[in-house]
Amino acid sequence: MNILDALRKMTRKFMHGVAVVLDKISGGRISPNNITIVGLLAHLPIAYFIAVSNNLYAAGLLVVFGLFDTLDGELARLQKRASPAGMLLDASTDRMKEVMLYTGVAYAITLTDKPTMAVWAVIACGASLTVSYVKAKGETAIAKSQLTTTEINLLFADGLMRFEVRMGVLLIGLLSSQVVLAVVIIAIFSSITAVSRLIKISQKI
Repeated sequence: MNILDALRKMTRKFMHGVAVVLDKISGGRISPNNITIVGLLAHLPIAYFIAVSNNLYAAGLLVVFGLFDTLDGELARLQKRASPAGMLLDASTDRMKEVMLYTGVAYAITLTDKPTMAVWAVIACGASLTVSYVKAKGETAIAKSQLTTTEINLLFADGLMRFEVRMGVLLIGLLSSQVVLAVVIIAIFSSITAVSRLIKISQKI
């Protein structure tokens, strides 16, 4: 188990505890989809704070509401509400969040003395969406394959720049006031991740 997998496991364990408390307090009235939608809407002010270079507020909110992406899944499993519709909503809103965040980054960069660097935010956004697109189309392409579940999971976990890693890099960029460097890293390594996933999946179908 690598460091990222260990962190993911720890986060899921913590958010499972949060889900148990939330479900008990609300009497089961708060659904996983409610959490997903709140998490999406919360990224609007995060994008705004990024755009106006209020990086500390943006980073703080990104940590809190970034955890909602794990909370909705844990709540769904706890309430036995996990469904294809919920997974579709979760995956779709994650992409919407990224568009919001990179738009805020691009706007903030245009107000600096190097506005042309905003192109890196555009590349980061496009590359990030491509990583997810390759995963989605890859799942469809190998649906009728003879691969085991373990083999499929390894295929789709390939590459460094998974969603949570991209958000982690952006968070570090905000906290260190190195947002431009963060999106350059995301753009480059997301592109590599997308291409490597495409090649590996293509070899299996």
